[in-house]
Amino acid sequence: QVQLVDTGGGLVQTGGSLRLSCTASGRTFSSYVMGWLRQAPGKEREFVAGISGSGGGTYYGDVVKRRFTISRDNAKNTVYLQMNSLQPEDTAVYYCSAGSYIDQLTNGRSVFWGQGTQVTVSS
Repeated sequence: QVQLVDTGGGLVQTGGSLRLSCTASGRTFSSYVMGWLRQAPGKEREFVAGISGSGGGTYYGDVVKRRFTISRDNAKNTVYLQMNSLQPEDTAVYYCSAGSYIDQLTNGRSVFWGQGTQVTVSS
């Protein structure tokens, strides 16, 4: 069992930046693909970014490419999402998630989920 704790959300103005963090319990962190999904009010949950267990492979949803960067520190059991050039349409609850394969994350079928952290971008 893996427990994920998401932190780092908040209120930011358009064009600003935030960094989300997700810390995992357990000793098998590096064996999981980690990632972030988000859900805005009235919308379906969508894939934001994912990263392989080693950190050597990264994957991004089309809406965030070149603005967001995902990384991980396996020694700290932590995955990060650096978000730059934030726009009002990025407002959502962001969820850290873990799975065995990237397809689980891109399809919203992650095995483990964090509690979510709210990101609000004001115009």
